[in-house]
Amino acid sequence: MNIRKKNIWIWLIPFLIMAITLILFKAVFLLGYVPTESMEPTLKKDSYIVGTRIFSKLEIGDIIIFHHDGKLLVKRIAAAEGEPVEHNGASLTVPEGCYYVLGDNAEHSLDSRYWEDPFVKQEDIVARLIWP
Repeated sequence: MNIRKKNIWIWLIPFLIMAITLILFKAVFLLGYVPTESMEPTLKKDSYIVGTRIFSKLEIGDIIIFHHDGKLLVKRIAAAEGEPVEHNGASLTVPEGCYYVLGDNAEHSLDSRYWEDPFVKQEDIVARLIWP
């Protein structure tokens, strides 16, 4: 192999490894930011978080990252499908494929308790928190 081809491979192989690593990281993980105190003390305001896009069945107590009104939010699952919840004085049952979510800091969290449609649909969930 001539020197020119060898020099190309010296630069190309690390670049390809880095590109593949970044693509896999983006496909599996989600890096996020917590802009409010809604999840304190579990997640501090202005902290960074990591979620996994690959998850099986979610359970009560799991912290999820999901889309709501054009924003990514972070909340804890308080009730899953088929479970009863009290919402604005009414007894509701969480629909199939949905979750009722709450922030850990109830006084500073806009969550299912305040939304017109209080349920987070499975397809709106983008990740389950894995760190911290």
